[in-house]
Amino acid sequence: MLLTILHVLAATGVAFAAQQQLVKVTNFGPNPTGVGMYVYKPSRLANPPPLLVAMHYCGGSGPGYFSYSKYADKADQYGFIVIYPDAPRSPQCFDVASSATLTHDAGGDSQGIASMVKYAISNYGVDASRVFASGTSSGGMMTNVMIGSYPELFAAASSYSGVPFACFPTKTETGCVQGNVATVAASKWGDLVRGAEPGYSGRRPKMTVWHGTTDTVVNYVNYDEQIKQWTNVFGISATATSTSNNNPQSNYIKRVYGNGEVIGYTATGVGHVVPLHEDIELAWYGITGQTNTQTNGPTSSGPSSSTPGSTWTPPPTTTSSSPRAGQTLYGQCGGQNWTGPTTCSQGTCKYSNPWYSQCLN
Repeated sequence: MLLTILHVLAATGVAFAAQQQLVKVTNFGPNPTGVGMYVYKPSRLANPPPLLVAMHYCGGSGPGYFSYSKYADKADQYGFIVIYPDAPRSPQCFDVASSATLTHDAGGDSQGIASMVKYAISNYGVDASRVFASGTSSGGMMTNVMIGSYPELFAAASSYSGVPFACFPTKTETGCVQGNVATVAASKWGDLVRGAEPGYSGRRPKMTVWHGTTDTVVNYVNYDEQIKQWTNVFGISATATSTSNNNPQSNYIKRVYGNGEVIGYTATGVGHVVPLHEDIELAWYGITGQTNTQTNGPTSSGPSSSTPGSTWTPPPTTTSSSPRAGQTLYGQCGGQNWTGPTTCSQGTCKYSNPWYSQCLN
C-alpha cells in the first residue's frame, strides 16, 4: 500500500541559481512502473563526476524537488550530476512496499531508478564508486529501498523522515507511519535487507538517518528502527560510539555508530519537515571537504494536529528582498498558500493539484 500523505514542500521564494536546464530522460533501460527521470548536469563537471539521486516527498515531483533543494546549486559548484526521479502514480508517492520494488531486479520503482543510475554511469561518465541517494519522506523511504535492493550501485545515502526498508509489508502502512514497529528485532530488519538480493556479499552503502522528534506524520520511532536495521546490516552495535549535542546546529543531536558506517541526526522539536542539510551530506559523501551547516527549507514543524492523510504547506522561506518577475521552468507558480511568483518567465503555469501548479513547456 502506498503512503498517502499529501504535503507540499515546494520552494517558496527560495533563491535558485542553477545554471543549466533540468532535462527529462527516456529510454534509459528497464522501467516497469514508468518512473519519470529528470537529470541536472552542470555546465562544468568533475572528472569523473559523482552522481546524486534526489527523491521527492509524497505529493511532490522530480522538478519540484529540483526547485526545493539546493542540490543543483551545489552541483554547479562541485561538478556532480543529479537525478530527480518522479513518482509515476497519484498521489505522487514512491513504491516502497511491493515485493517487486523490494527485490533486486524484480521490477517496481526501484528497478527504474536503478536503470537510470546505470544509464548515467554508462552515458555520462559517472564515477561508479561515487553514487549516492537522498530523499525526504516518501523519498526518504525510497532511499532505504534503493540501498537495500541495489546496494552495489550506491556508496552512501541520507534518509530524511523515512521508515526502514520493507517496513510496510512487515507492519502495514499505518503501523509504519504511526511508529508501531518497535517490536521488530534488529536481526529481522537486517534479514529483510539481506533477503532483497540473496547471495550479495559486497560492500554496503553507508547510511545517515535524519528525523524530527515531534514528527506527527511519520513517527520518530522510525529513527530508531532504521538505526537498528542498518547497524545490523553492518554487523555493528546499535549503541552509539559517540554522541554530540547541538550538532550540526542548535537542538540537533548527532550519533555515530560503529566507525561511522551509520550516522543519525535527531532534530529536537522539529516535525515532519526536517530541513535538508546539503552541505553536511556532500561533505560526508566526500564530494566536498566542507562541513558548514547552512540548511534549506522551513525549520518549524507542521501543525501539531497533522496526521497521516492530512495536507499542509510549510511557511514561506524568503532569501531575497524582492520577488522574481516570473518563475523559471519547472518551478512552482501557484497553489494553496503559495506566495511566490504566479507567472512564468519560461513555459506556462499548469495546474497539478490544489496545492501545486508548475511552469512547464
